Amino acid sequence: MSRPSNPEKSPITAKATLSAPAPAPAPATSNADDDAALEADLNDLTLEQPKATGLYEEFESHEIEVTLANDSHAAAAATTFEALGLAPELLKGLYAMNFTKPSKVQERALPLLLHDPPTNLIAQSQSGTGKTAAFALTMLSRIDYTATNAPPQAVCMTNTRELALQIVKVVREMGQFTPVKVCMAVKDEVPRGAKVTDHIVIGTPGTILDLNRKRQLDFKNVKVLVLDEADAMLDAQNLGEQSRRVRQVMPKTAQVLLFSATFPDHVKSFATAFAPSANMIVLKREEVKVEAIKQFYLRVKGDKAAKFEKLSDLYGLLTVGQSIIFTQTKATAMDVAKRMQAEGHQVSVITGDLMPADRDQVMADFRSGKSKVLIATNVLARGIDVPQINLVVNYDLPVDEAGRPDLEVYVHRIGRTGRFGRSGVSINFIDGERAMSIQNKIVAHYAMQVTEMPDDFEAMEKMLREFKFN
Repeated sequence: MSRPSNPEKSPITAKATLSAPAPAPAPATSNADDDAALEADLNDLTLEQPKATGLYEEFESHEIEVTLANDSHAAAAATTFEALGLAPELLKGLYAMNFTKPSKVQERALPLLLHDPPTNLIAQSQSGTGKTAAFALTMLSRIDYTATNAPPQAVCMTNTRELALQIVKVVREMGQFTPVKVCMAVKDEVPRGAKVTDHIVIGTPGTILDLNRKRQLDFKNVKVLVLDEADAMLDAQNLGEQSRRVRQVMPKTAQVLLFSATFPDHVKSFATAFAPSANMIVLKREEVKVEAIKQFYLRVKGDKAAKFEKLSDLYGLLTVGQSIIFTQTKATAMDVAKRMQAEGHQVSVITGDLMPADRDQVMADFRSGKSKVLIATNVLARGIDVPQINLVVNYDLPVDEAGRPDLEVYVHRIGRTGRFGRSGVSINFIDGERAMSIQNKIVAHYAMQVTEMPDDFEAMEKMLREFKFN
């Protein structure tokens, strides 16, 4: 594996050649989970890890730029988990999850994350590169199980309950051979008046802030604060204010870790203020795309009825594996779902308006494969890992509140497929000049290639079926 000639120089740019991982030791039997009710939901999550010909080959040519803070020292990349000095219980958990060696991003990030004394980190890397596992391992490594002071010792905030549920699963599975207790702090999960006594709290900023106000959650002994999907969490127009208020009541000594696939320019200043003197790991902008995804666009002529008819025609292809159809608004999502169901198509729908229990059930059905086609707003654009997804349809291309192309959301959306080295397809519906203009700006920004699909359905079907899903 090649390394920088001068490891003390900042920034550091490293190119790596990764060999295929050795087979993992056989998983040991997991401890029983204390929270049986939540575990029933979590059982539907599928964690498939990268194989020798998947993730490692896909990202081996990507260039990662590491910028060290002024008072930081360069840390050697970790090519094995054993080199990190992890507790045997955590190594055992990694092996049980079929993690055999760090991904390229983890090679660079983990030595910085686990360094003592702890330092802040801002990490930008695309979907499927191991961000969740990296910060989960960091939180678990910082827990002192002999401490008698008030918990929690680590807090992770993300922007949706679905992502929180997914992160809880990863932390519990990785820490299954430790005594760790994990609380999912989202709406309706923490009983009114109950004190949070878990080592790690994972949830949304509004609920976490509310629990603190009600004195159910004490932050005074928090060692690590993680923001997943940090670009959304720090956006002044989104969850930024709640996130900053949580940060204000955290100990000044807490290690702050920000992770996201994208950090748009208007969020970077918030990020550096939120995590001062942070080391930075960045996948260079021209690399922020998903090569495993074949992108198409389909011209749609006519009105809304014609647009829906095209989607209905695609239904047979949507169910080859699993698919997500993204719409810009909740109203469109519900309308498309009703029309599809009226035509006898089996689809499910998820928006932010659904009750928490209903959202959980929709996701459980989708993850288990009971539901093949999911219609969603941007609530699912970020971070959700369902390995069987091989097709994403942008029924509406994403735009921000000002009507401009939402570049970051587009990357997050198509990143729901083609994960962990698998192949995938995305299809953009282009129903006019404005939609074409939006697509052109996205394509130009990321230097992507998007191929036009034929209007003839049989030719369209042949083109898609010729693209091999794996």
